[in-house]
Amino acid sequence: MSDEALVESPSPVATSPGNRKLRNWAIVLASFGILIWWILSRMSIVGFFTQILNGLSFGGLLFFLAAGFTMIFGLMRISNLAHGGFYLMGGYFGVMIGIATNFWIGMIAGGVLVMLIGVLTERVLLRPIRGLEKPEVLLTIGLTFVLGDVSLAIWGGDPRVTELPAYMKGPVQIGDFFYPKYRLFVLGFAIILAGVLFYIDRRTKIGAMVRAGVDDRETVAALGINIKAVFTGAFMFGAFIAGMSGVIGGGFLFLIPGQDFEILLFALVVVIIGGLGSLEGAALGAVVVGLIDAFGKALLPNLSFFTLFAPMAIILIVRPSGLLGKVK
Repeated sequence: MSDEALVESPSPVATSPGNRKLRNWAIVLASFGILIWWILSRMSIVGFFTQILNGLSFGGLLFFLAAGFTMIFGLMRISNLAHGGFYLMGGYFGVMIGIATNFWIGMIAGGVLVMLIGVLTERVLLRPIRGLEKPEVLLTIGLTFVLGDVSLAIWGGDPRVTELPAYMKGPVQIGDFFYPKYRLFVLGFAIILAGVLFYIDRRTKIGAMVRAGVDDRETVAALGINIKAVFTGAFMFGAFIAGMSGVIGGGFLFLIPGQDFEILLFALVVVIIGGLGSLEGAALGAVVVGLIDAFGKALLPNLSFFTLFAPMAIILIVRPSGLLGKVK
């Protein structure tokens, strides 16, 4: 065999897909190890685990929003940018009801109010322009401004906070440090909600209809299923979760005018990183964004938005559909 043939023939072992995948994983694990070492060199072990819990609890709140957002997008292909307005309106209303009654009734009431707003939004405003992406986006953004102004007119501009029951107040000891009970409640409640949503999606007839509607809505309609009712139900449920999350978020984030756009921004990053239309992606994206936000604000407070959006840009370059999004 000639010298040229030896030079031009690459080793099949070196270029096999399995070896390339193994090399990529090695690079990812090495980078992750260096990142952990850098973080631990700048904070104590207690601080490290505190920020992990901060990130996971904030990620739990973001999952409430992202789950509804990605469900509506996955089924109806509507980027509901009014989700932040739903969050703020539900939070204000739930706080008001919660003061008069209790936390749980306030949380349900906030979700129900926003669910009713969601029904009107879907049937009256969005149904006539179904399939027109730009009008849908502009309409939902405008609705966010309207809901924000209505909230400001009713409740004013002073920060509001959810009134918590006594058993959720104060810290709980975890090993050598103390951590707020309420944040642990938010994390636990998010895990329970995720389990319920995954069960409904994978094990029930309703979930099967929703998944079928995502893949081929025309065939579903031809089989006699009322796809419009499925659309409305999904929109109502997504709105209910958004309103409920406003009450939950008011327990450790102040409800103030303008927070609707801030929380919407985080939710959008979650669904973009996780993958639009993927419930699993919403859960993974919420964890990733929550941890990035917690450690970014603790270690690089002046670059907190950079640390949030730079990883999103990298992920979109490598995988434009998101971590768990479907490639179409």
